Amino acid sequence: MGTTQSGIHRGRLAPTEYETNFSDLHPRLDDHEALVAADRCYFCHDAPCMTACPTSIDIPLFIRQISTGNPIGSAKTIFDQNILGGMCARVCPTETLCEQACVRNTAEHRPVEIGRLQRYATDVAMTENKHFYERAARTGKAVAVVGAGPAGLACAHRLAMNGHDVVIFEAREKAGGLNEYGIATYKAVDDFAQAEVDYVLSIGGIEVKNGLKLGRDFTLADLTANFDAVFLGMGLAGVNALGAEGENLPGVVDAVDFIAELRQATDKATIPVGRRVVVIGGGMTAIDAAVQAKLLGAEEVTICYRRGKEHMNASEFEQDLATSKGVMIRHWLQPKRVIARDGHVAGIEVEYTEMRDGKLTGTGETGVLAADQIFKAIGQTFEAGGLGSLAMAGNRIAIDAEGRTSIANVWAGGDCVKAGEDLTVTSVAQGRDAADSINRMLAAGAQPAVAVA
Repeated sequence: MGTTQSGIHRGRLAPTEYETNFSDLHPRLDDHEALVAADRCYFCHDAPCMTACPTSIDIPLFIRQISTGNPIGSAKTIFDQNILGGMCARVCPTETLCEQACVRNTAEHRPVEIGRLQRYATDVAMTENKHFYERAARTGKAVAVVGAGPAGLACAHRLAMNGHDVVIFEAREKAGGLNEYGIATYKAVDDFAQAEVDYVLSIGGIEVKNGLKLGRDFTLADLTANFDAVFLGMGLAGVNALGAEGENLPGVVDAVDFIAELRQATDKATIPVGRRVVVIGGGMTAIDAAVQAKLLGAEEVTICYRRGKEHMNASEFEQDLATSKGVMIRHWLQPKRVIARDGHVAGIEVEYTEMRDGKLTGTGETGVLAADQIFKAIGQTFEAGGLGSLAMAGNRIAIDAEGRTSIANVWAGGDCVKAGEDLTVTSVAQGRDAADSINRMLAAGAQPAVAVA
C-alpha cells in the first residue's frame, strides 16, 4: 500500500475491487428491456416531461420510436434538440426534471425511465456510427468559441451545421469540459466523454485548439478583431473557500480537483485517499467526491452540510446513492477549524447550526470529526481575465434572452452566465440557442451591442 502523507494511501483495494466499484452505474438497457420500458409511456399530448426538459426534446416521440423498433430514428429526435444527448442521459438529474414531471408518478409513483431510454437510443446510434447532420455550404464566416465544454460544443456543432467555420479555444488538454473532468467516473465509463466529443466534431468545420486560455494567451478583444462572432462558454474555475482556520493544510483538497484526477487516472489504485474522509458541501460535487472516496477504499466518509436535507442541492436520488455506498450525511454542521497533527490534517472542528429569525446561524455548540483528508465542495466561482468592458451580473457574464452580451457580436452561455440551473443539459440548451442567434445575425449582417441588465 503506497503512502503519500499521514493517513492517506494509494492502493487500498484489490485490482478487481476497483473494476467493480467503478463500473457503469446504470448499464445500457438491452433491446427487450428498452421495449418494456418504452411500453409504459402514455405518449401524452402536451407532455409535461417535454416542458421539464431544458432542451425540449420530444420525449413522447423518441420513446414511441423505440417502442416501434426504431432506435436510430429515436436518436435523431434526441440529437435534433440535444447533440450531447448521450452524456445528458447519463448525468442529468432526471428525477428532478423530466421523470419528476412524468404522469406515471401520479398512479404508480414510478416514472417512465426516460433517462435510460434516451441512453439506449443514443448509444445504439453512436455504436453504429450513425450521423444525421451534414454541413451546409460554407458561408465564409468564422466564429470563435471559448471553452470546449457542453455549451461550447453544442454551439459549435449548430454553427458548423449552418456552414460557419468554428475555432474552439480550450484551456485544458482535452475537450469536454465538465463531462470530461467534472463528473463521477462511474457515471460515464469507457472514455465516453471523448467518444461524444469525437461524434460532435465529426460534422467537420470545427477546429479545437487546446492549451489556450482566455486572459493568458489571448483576450476577448483579440477574438472580436479576428472573428465575425464570439461565443463564451467557459466553466467555473474558482473554488469557494471554507473560511475555516487551517484550510490550507496538507490533506485539505478541492473536491473538483479530486474528481478530475480520478477521471483522468487509467489506474484508480494510483489515487490516494484517506482512511477517514470528511466532505464539506451539499451539492452534486460533494456527493460525487464522497461516493468515490468510499469506492477507493476509505473506511469512513462523512458529508457535512450546514443546512437540512431538504436544502441540499444534490438530488434525493444522489443522496440515497451516497448512503447506499456507506457515506454518512450529517446536516446542520458548518466547518470551524481544521485540526492538525505533525503538519497534516487530523480532524475538523464543526459547529452546529440552526435557522434563527430566517437566518442561518451557529449555535455555539461544537464537536470534532476525526479525518485525515477533507474535501471542499461548497461551490465554484467564475474567474476569467481578458474580458475588457464586458458587463457582468452576479459575478457572471450578463446576457439577454438570446445569450447576447453587452459587447456587439459576443454571446455567452453555460456556467459562466447566471441563467437557469448549472446543469449539463442547461448549458447545451444555451449553447444551441446562442448558435441560432449568431446564425441569424451572420445571415443578416453585423448588429450593434445589446443593452443587458
